[in-house]
Amino acid sequence: MRLATTLASMLVIGALHGCAFTTETININYVPEPGVSRLAGADHIAVAVDVADDRQDRSKVSSKKNGYGMETAPILANEEVAATVRRALTQEIEARGFQAGKTPADVKINARVNRFYNDHKPGFFSGDAVADFSMTVQVTGAADRPLFSRTIASEGKEPNIQLASGDNAKIALDRALANGMRMLFSDPAFIAALSTRNLATTSGKSSAQLLQELADDKTLSPEEYKRRYDIIRRTQN
Repeated sequence: MRLATTLASMLVIGALHGCAFTTETININYVPEPGVSRLAGADHIAVAVDVADDRQDRSKVSSKKNGYGMETAPILANEEVAATVRRALTQEIEARGFQAGKTPADVKINARVNRFYNDHKPGFFSGDAVADFSMTVQVTGAADRPLFSRTIASEGKEPNIQLASGDNAKIALDRALANGMRMLFSDPAFIAALSTRNLATTSGKSSAQLLQELADDKTLSPEEYKRRYDIIRRTQN
């Protein structure tokens, strides 16, 4: 009985040891933010999305590690990171009612991925999978006029892990990407930049008229007032 138990343990340890030195490929899944409302007039605005991968090391998104914290094998993404981020941006844009991919575009989003990597951090009893996501986003309007610029940095974490595996790396990376998108699309200035054409260009009214109407409207929340004010001011420049 003891011999059988010992042999079984050795087989398990051997299997885990072998897996640790095997390259693994994972699928990064982005789930759009739930409960998003479509913006009034957004269906009249065409948004182009371009994403570039500026990571220093584009060969992998994580690495397996042994119990000593030493890297043993790379963890790869089955899809180009730029394509994954582009799809995430497009899904969120369309969820808010904008037309993504239609030409000619009224507004352009240029995003550059600076980092998208999971690091398995060992601990005494268990470790953590911690992923970092960073991208620089610029929005331009007609004649490439700059409307918005910001660098987004977010983190995703899968705590208390026993193995530095692709499964745990995937969970952390999925969360980092979701947190980054949530951060970007909750920025009123970003939404205002996408909506610029809608309020000022298609209305046919002057900026002074729009500002006066905005001041007279007492039904708006402070957030909505600021969003519309930013749109009008941007179209004056």
